Amino acid sequence: QVQLVESGGGLVQAGEALRLSCAASRLTFSRYAMGWFRQAPGKEREFVAGIRSSGSTTKYADSVLGRFTISRDNAKNTVYLQMNSLKPEDTAVYYCAADYSYQRLTTVGSSDYWGQGTQVTVSS
Repeated sequence: QVQLVESGGGLVQAGEALRLSCAASRLTFSRYAMGWFRQAPGKEREFVAGIRSSGSTTKYADSVLGRFTISRDNAKNTVYLQMNSLKPEDTAVYYCAADYSYQRLTTVGSSDYWGQGTQVTVSS
């Protein structure tokens, strides 16, 4: 069974940084587009960032553009989300996702596989 395990969440102050990691197992990682989504209390899950299987192309939500960076290491089966200049409105549970289709992941927001999520809390 495919597993996506996120780590790196925590409590930080506004303006600080965090780096999330997502380790994938039991899938051919280099063939999957990867993405990060988030869900704040009382809100729907939203797309944050996505990256093609090769790492050649990335896409970001407007709300995080210029502050967050998604990257991947196919040798380590891991995708990262570097989050800088964090704001209180970034507070949410962050989920890692894997899908064969980069287009579906970044446009429709659906995915074949999901992680269990990691909490990010930004205090003001």
